[in-house]
Amino acid sequence: MKTKAILAILVLASAIQAQQANTQTPEQQHAEMMKRGDAGMGFSQDKTTHHFLLLKGGGAIQVNVNDPKDDATRSHIRMHLSHVAEMFSAGNFDVPMFIHDTTPPGVPTMTKLHSEIHYRYQQTDTGGRIDIETANPKALEAVHEFLRFQIAEHKTGDPTEVANDTQHQ
Repeated sequence: MKTKAILAILVLASAIQAQQANTQTPEQQHAEMMKRGDAGMGFSQDKTTHHFLLLKGGGAIQVNVNDPKDDATRSHIRMHLSHVAEMFSAGNFDVPMFIHDTTPPGVPTMTKLHSEIHYRYQQTDTGGRIDIETANPKALEAVHEFLRFQIAEHKTGDPTEVANDTQHQ
């Protein structure tokens, strides 16, 4: 009988948490995502600028320090992006799922087709960048879905249409 009562309490607590999450304003939801971003990426989101670019053959994820003298944050960006490129190459998207508290659009297909998507990390003067390339049309569509989601969630203002060149930004 005690087990049923404990289970009922846990179910009720879970339902209350879900209801509270559904009643958060978009600003509150964004603030929570930013907190998870700080934890998941290892650097302050307020000290950086993210860009997500849709390109003909894939896309790019770029993170820059806001203050060019902030060597510590730049170092954390580089460590994070190099690690993410390795994880994504292996079909592991745990970090964005944690940060966004959901499975981002495109991730199931990117996971399934991970061997057909190539992630190349490179340092930039202000942080780092992951170039994403694929020749598989289904993988390309998934990459673009994923990047559009990132643009919306991080409120970057980046274009949601595919750029004509591969060296955009």
